[in-house]
Amino acid sequence: MASFERMAIIGVGLLGGSLALSARERNLVQTITGFGRNQDTLKRAKEKGVIDDWSADLGTAVKDCDLVVLCSPVGTFLPRLKEMKSALKPGCIVTDVGSVKGDLVRAMEAELPEGTVFVGAHPIAGSERSGLDSAFTELFEGARCIVTPTAKTPKDACDRIISFWSALGMEVISMDPDEHDRVLGAVSHLPHVVAFALMNTVANVTTKTYDDVLCFSGGGLRDITRIASSDPVMWRDIALSNQKQVLTLIDEFQVRLDELKNMITRQDAEPLEEAFATANKNRLKLAKVHE
Repeated sequence: MASFERMAIIGVGLLGGSLALSARERNLVQTITGFGRNQDTLKRAKEKGVIDDWSADLGTAVKDCDLVVLCSPVGTFLPRLKEMKSALKPGCIVTDVGSVKGDLVRAMEAELPEGTVFVGAHPIAGSERSGLDSAFTELFEGARCIVTPTAKTPKDACDRIISFWSALGMEVISMDPDEHDRVLGAVSHLPHVVAFALMNTVANVTTKTYDDVLCFSGGGLRDITRIASSDPVMWRDIALSNQKQVLTLIDEFQVRLDELKNMITRQDAEPLEEAFATANKNRLKLAKVHE
């Protein structure tokens, strides 16, 4: 039996398209409607059977839906909600796949019309690829999803969203919205910022002979900067929306980087080796998490 009769997906890209495919395969919704900026993408999504119908008008797309999932960049969430809120039917649950919660969750709750509910969710699944053509049914299987209820979140709505993500094959964890932003800032947002900065630094290195040294790189640079291929618009919005934690974590990272710089400057071989050895141990801990 379907969990929801009609679901609207706002942003039919990698996450939105994969969500539609997975929910359809598991019979979690009866009808899926799509909305997005690119009508050609929406038409292709319908032709491929990802969605049942679509509309270029947001109010029309969410009309009569009992579940609306925001899958567009997080910077669009509040403007989209303001645009569609008058069309939401009583009892509708609005959720999302965004990587930022905190102040955004509180703003979404304050904007919702009476009789509707926002339940923040963050499926930790994705790829450096983006777009509808990268969507696939198994994206969420075996991954974690963080649900971020607040004191204002009705228990029945939260339970339905937890059940929905669980039915997609995810391990669901409830977490305070601000704690979520600290955690994800550390394990995702900071690494992306570092990868972007590292890629731009190396790409701008020149010598008297070469204007571009990237051709001399081995697999190490490719591996460490893989996530620099991620969608720039999405990560722009994440960095700005989680500004407080991103800036705090950049400062914390800078402290570690300065420590290494000072050890190298002073030729402190033993402390430098110890710092690298500690990083090796922490990397092994990370590897075990993903075994």
